Amino acid sequence: MVPDAITPSNLRRALVVKLRHHGDVLLSAPVFSTLNRIAPHCEIDALVYGETVPMLEGHPAITQIHHIDRNWKHAGMGEQISAEWRLLKTLRERRYDLLVHLTEHRRGAWLARLLGPRWSVAPRQDGKFWRKSFTHFSPWASNPRRHTVETNLDALRRIGIQPIDEDKRVTLVPGAAAEARVAELLGQHGLGDREFIHLHPASRWLFKCWPAVKVAQLADALAARGVAIVLTAAPEPKEISLIGEVLAAVHAPVVDLAGRLSLKELAALAARARLFVGVDSAPMHIAAAMDTPTVALFGPSGDIEWGPWRTAHRVIASDAHPCRPCGQDGCGGGKVSECLTTLPVERVLAACTELL
Repeated sequence: MVPDAITPSNLRRALVVKLRHHGDVLLSAPVFSTLNRIAPHCEIDALVYGETVPMLEGHPAITQIHHIDRNWKHAGMGEQISAEWRLLKTLRERRYDLLVHLTEHRRGAWLARLLGPRWSVAPRQDGKFWRKSFTHFSPWASNPRRHTVETNLDALRRIGIQPIDEDKRVTLVPGAAAEARVAELLGQHGLGDREFIHLHPASRWLFKCWPAVKVAQLADALAARGVAIVLTAAPEPKEISLIGEVLAAVHAPVVDLAGRLSLKELAALAARARLFVGVDSAPMHIAAAMDTPTVALFGPSGDIEWGPWRTAHRVIASDAHPCRPCGQDGCGGGKVSECLTTLPVERVLAACTELL
């Protein structure tokens, strides 16, 4: 029993703050589920960056999602201050009893001071300002060889709230509109549920990407087995360029939906796929959340911390590079990760065959 555990029955409102990228935010979903089970009477809000709102939108345990627009800082000092003040005013009006801050972002310390919750928990960090901002501290990367879902839940464990197995499922709700559009797009190509492989080879960080020619070879090999291939990517120039290289090298017919789907639609597509194949990226986490069998290619990032969570999966990573996972943006900072680019097509194809 945690000696300074909080009293869940006294919780009326809680705010969970996760200011990171899409995949990070999605993997915080079990925190909301756990809080909701322990304190079903409590209203639980989220604070995230605006572009990551779809990762939590529709989560049954979340009452309100507040967001920070990264473009505020480009709108001029006056506009930024006005937007920040409106957000702070909205958050103050909620009168939170608990603040759960899941990163080392300094904004969390300011929020703990300005919102004045009875309890507040954050990862332990050095610095007097940080130490005096929160009532409780969870270990920060005390054992990095644990999945991110578990390290997120450590914040609740620290305040005496123990998750159970069913809490740890990552909840993602595509929504009716996304499901309808994906059904329509697949119908245009004569595809139904479990009749295709979802291939998402791109990432906003190109040092996490497999070479386009190998992606094309894999697509050809899979298509030769009679399974349709659906390609996706974000509507970012670098990702679309990678897909263009794949399309130029592939021989089999593929369905190209790159740049055409929202995050919710991407989830709806993954949910209908027979198999998802991709690199360490938000779409990989989305596919796992939809319980789609997943083949994930990993280079410099850690597969133990960031691998597919709670779905049938295979992780493909180099055995010949003891330096991984290094966390670097390519070997020597050169934006090319040899531990990833040297992964053979045969290994990935074998993993796909196992899951198919």
